[in-house]
Amino acid sequence: MAELYELLEFPDLDSPTLILGLDGWIDAGFACANALGTMLEDLDTVTLAAFDTDALLDHRSRRPTMHLLDGINTGLTWPSIELRAGVDRVGNEVLFLVGVEPDHRWRAFSAAVVDLAHQFGVSTVFGLGAYPAPVPHTRATRLVSTATTIELATRIGNVQGRMDVPAGVHAAIERCAADEGLPATGLWAQIPHYAAGMPYPDGAFALIEGLRSVAGLQFPLGSLVDDARTTRHRLDELVANSEEHVAMVRQLEVQVDSVVDTTPAVPLPSGDDLAAELEQFLREQE
Repeated sequence: MAELYELLEFPDLDSPTLILGLDGWIDAGFACANALGTMLEDLDTVTLAAFDTDALLDHRSRRPTMHLLDGINTGLTWPSIELRAGVDRVGNEVLFLVGVEPDHRWRAFSAAVVDLAHQFGVSTVFGLGAYPAPVPHTRATRLVSTATTIELATRIGNVQGRMDVPAGVHAAIERCAADEGLPATGLWAQIPHYAAGMPYPDGAFALIEGLRSVAGLQFPLGSLVDDARTTRHRLDELVANSEEHVAMVRQLEVQVDSVVDTTPAVPLPSGDDLAAELEQFLREQE
């Protein structure tokens, strides 16, 4: 699948971790975008490969930006998909797949990403995402995982039962990696469903901390801690204006706390409940 990308650099890397951070459909609270932006903000990276976006994107839905100066078209900035390399705070080598989610040829694109991962000796793959869930903003953001083995899935935790939901391209890469013998895990932040359409910094914080916990990767947190505190205060004020919203948040707190206590006092949200929240979120994004 090398026709889908141009290899620009080929450094000698030591078992890097590949992080998938493409802008896509399923990013409630902009948690993935915020986490990726925070990790890359002060990180020096080298672009290793650039993908052919003419083959992968519908430019009518992802239009380039035209730059005008006194009415003169001085150029266009096109959407891009790139594989970049960097080093975290403690010297771990990391690859980042960044840019926009492809519109076309997902199978070929996934195979190309996994091919590049093998060329650079990637040891494991982590995808980042976030979805709306019946959880309150008054509790720390929780992560759940999708994975290619039971062992990987239990490292973070997962939603029990069967779920059939729309997939992003990260899921296609994850499955392709598994078929090629490369461990892959998706880290998903559960964002309060009532805050899914606004920036939710605690979700980004949870994703970066999740990478530290399961992969040993350490990145600066930037302003995420302060931003998360500010967002919580804002939501506290909004919720306090409605008795119905106060009651909803209290009910969600009981449900979440019952998971920690392992003695559920009320029925927990099922896979069907979570799938319904996700599908509603995706319809609204369209």
